Amino acid sequence: MKRTTFRTYIELVRFYRDESGVATIFACFMIMMMVLVGGIGVDLMHNEMERTRLQHTLDRAVLAAADLDQTLSPDAVVQDYFDKSGMGDYLSSVNVSQGLNYRTVTASATTASQTQFMHLMGVDQLEVPATGAAEERISNVEISLVLDISGSMRNNSRMDNLQDASNTFVTKLIRDETEDLISINIVPYSEHVNIGEDLFNAIPNKNNYFYNPARCLEIPDSNFSDTAFDASITYEQMQYFQWYNGSRFEVDNTSCPRHSYEGITPLSQNLTELKSQIDQLEPRAQTSIFLGVKWGAALLDPSMRSVVSTLRTQNVVDDAFVGRPADFDDHETLKTIVVMTDGKNTSSYRIADWAYDSDNDHIHWTQYNFSRYLNDNVRSSRHSQWEYVKYNSTNGDALTAQICTAAKANGIVIWGVGLEVDDHGAGVLQACASSPSHFFRVEGVEISEAFSAIATQINQLRLTQ
Repeated sequence: MKRTTFRTYIELVRFYRDESGVATIFACFMIMMMVLVGGIGVDLMHNEMERTRLQHTLDRAVLAAADLDQTLSPDAVVQDYFDKSGMGDYLSSVNVSQGLNYRTVTASATTASQTQFMHLMGVDQLEVPATGAAEERISNVEISLVLDISGSMRNNSRMDNLQDASNTFVTKLIRDETEDLISINIVPYSEHVNIGEDLFNAIPNKNNYFYNPARCLEIPDSNFSDTAFDASITYEQMQYFQWYNGSRFEVDNTSCPRHSYEGITPLSQNLTELKSQIDQLEPRAQTSIFLGVKWGAALLDPSMRSVVSTLRTQNVVDDAFVGRPADFDDHETLKTIVVMTDGKNTSSYRIADWAYDSDNDHIHWTQYNFSRYLNDNVRSSRHSQWEYVKYNSTNGDALTAQICTAAKANGIVIWGVGLEVDDHGAGVLQACASSPSHFFRVEGVEISEAFSAIATQINQLRLTQ
């Protein structure tokens, strides 16, 4: 018995000291741990996929519900998005806050993803939460609608298409809920810009010829590097004459637009008057895009505020717009220019100073066609003594680039619409726009779609969280 007991003891000691197979057991435990960790990763990845799908559905739903043009109940819109995505039961809450000029929709949703591996550790499911909010808020908006009314606009029904598009634009923006929030400057331009009787009279420093119905002011080239209206200088009134050939007494296509409806309308929210002016526009003369953009930008620059105050005292501008144009760093105000053309910058002529330096000269050229007079009475070799080129296409493009760059530097958003333009005109306008996506190159009635899209973007939605 003693011998057997001793032998058993020896065997137990040997078993105790034997380490063979230990690594195999450790390896089995490590493999199990690796599988479990990998499984946790799979469960978490599945959970994130579900969360992403839920969040995307929620974001789309609140964006659609916050649209001020949405006629359905915001709650119903959000619920419909979830139902269509097969997640109708996941929606937890929808909260809506709205007023005349804004709508905010906040929603939350939650579900759970079943675990495949983590349940081994007692975690049977993971929560999948999603929250989001969208807001459309029409804050203060200052708009300059810069419209080409040059002679080529009479081709291919371009003027009719522009008028339809512009009317659509102002109608989408001037609504009951935007009262006192949105101001629109209408800036028609051709070879020059008629700033209108009211604005012309409100500008203090200018030379006013004895008899000159033109309301166009010559702007020094140096002023195109800034959006500001420089009130410290004296502006020359543009000469009033017709450079284009015609009958002896034909003076109805003057270089400076002469009719009241061709003048600038500053800071208006009167939809009826805006549409009436747009409907009266007629094609005339050449094209100076840079002058249109300069006046469009100046009417958004705070330097014009004193002039606007004068217009308010004359009941030209509504009380609500006192203090406009707002400062460029006013985060509650969006400033934007929509500039449209069907062409490109062209040459613009002036009468030599010696032939336009007296009251009699001023009166004479309002009654006689300048080009016809030269053709009938002056040798062609001497025409250059009577006229000179004020602008040509090259420096016109350069001035366009300068004023557009200055406007964008001040935070003004510029949209460009090229109606049946050639590649050169498209290039100038696209470079002027805030980005390639802010430029529309359109044909015919497509211009209405472009203007409508721009109006929608001005009232853009923004995801707030």
